[in-house]
Amino acid sequence: MSSIFYFISRLNKIVLNQWFFIPLIDRWLFLELLPPLVFSIASFTVVSLSVGVFFDLVRQIVEFGLPISFALQILLLKLPSFIVISFPMAMLLTTLLTYGSLNENSEIKALKSIGISTYRMIFPGLVLAIFMSIMTFIFNNNIVPTTNRNAEIILSSSLGKSFSNEQGEDIIFSKKGEISDPNSNFKKRGVTHLFYAYKFINGKMIDVTVIDFSKKGFTQMLKAKEGLWNIGEKKWEFFDGDLLTLSPDGSNTRTRFSSFLYPLGTELSSIAQLPKDANDMTLAEAKIASNLYKESGNIKEARRIKVRIQEKFTLPIACIVFALIGCSFGTMKNNRGSRSQSFGLSIILILIYYIMSFAFSSLGVKGTINPVFAAWTPVFISMLGGGLLLRQSSN
Repeated sequence: MSSIFYFISRLNKIVLNQWFFIPLIDRWLFLELLPPLVFSIASFTVVSLSVGVFFDLVRQIVEFGLPISFALQILLLKLPSFIVISFPMAMLLTTLLTYGSLNENSEIKALKSIGISTYRMIFPGLVLAIFMSIMTFIFNNNIVPTTNRNAEIILSSSLGKSFSNEQGEDIIFSKKGEISDPNSNFKKRGVTHLFYAYKFINGKMIDVTVIDFSKKGFTQMLKAKEGLWNIGEKKWEFFDGDLLTLSPDGSNTRTRFSSFLYPLGTELSSIAQLPKDANDMTLAEAKIASNLYKESGNIKEARRIKVRIQEKFTLPIACIVFALIGCSFGTMKNNRGSRSQSFGLSIILILIYYIMSFAFSSLGVKGTINPVFAAWTPVFISMLGGGLLLRQSSN
């Protein structure tokens, strides 16, 4: 027991020595920044969680009889996804509150009078923003995907739909390739197959519908109760179903089958195991999904995933961008903003940034601009604006 106390005392001494090694101005500013940071994270998390999850859970409890114990579990599991969204916004409000308060008390003026530049004053705020960026990436990539999936499993289980992590529901898949014309050698690229399965359980598709457009003028629809990947034939094998063929002349042929082999490719089972929402994927899963959609010919979905991959990096960087803007606004000479004014200003700036991000993201998914350019343009524009504000506040 004595050795444990000795170890703790030595650890405290090392931490204190390291803390006092930091320059006094940085220690003072860090201590000024931390209380507003905790307040800001808590405020934005509570507001976003209430709007995004809480009211929906109350509706589930009232309308569908969701047990309160399950609702509390879901709420706790959803919490990390809303905390991570609040980090960048919290950095903006934190820096606005902290440096605005220092400005209001003429402490900024006093620091400048003894030769401390604005760049030196905002240094602790940017260091804190870098730390929050790292935390945002860790949360968003390692914690949020797992907790969101577990929340969906609990919600589904509580409503009588018990699925495991390896199961999916409502699998929709489009395959692109060459569409041939039986009356000529002409071929063109387009959507050749549309695929839907109600469930995917342990490698088995349940209640499958496949629509085939690969031959011009002909439409073939397959409906089956089950589908399995046949390793030997390297094709999907469907069981207990019907095959309907519609010809150009209006006639149709219907065939009943107990077993039918169909070449759709292995992407189906791989895509079925991925989360529906790209935000619920880790970076590694998102890269796999992008390649799968590209191989299947679903270019739009591949672009969407590419944009989301870049947003895995731009969301953490937003902490630094917002901190830069907040520090610059807070240290301006004519800024004597109260807490309510700082909160209002932060809401306006956040709306501007996320509207801009949504617009560029949509252009990236549509293919108008490159996905990388789409994700990073709002960051560069905001960073440039923050730099100009900082230059103005340092004069």
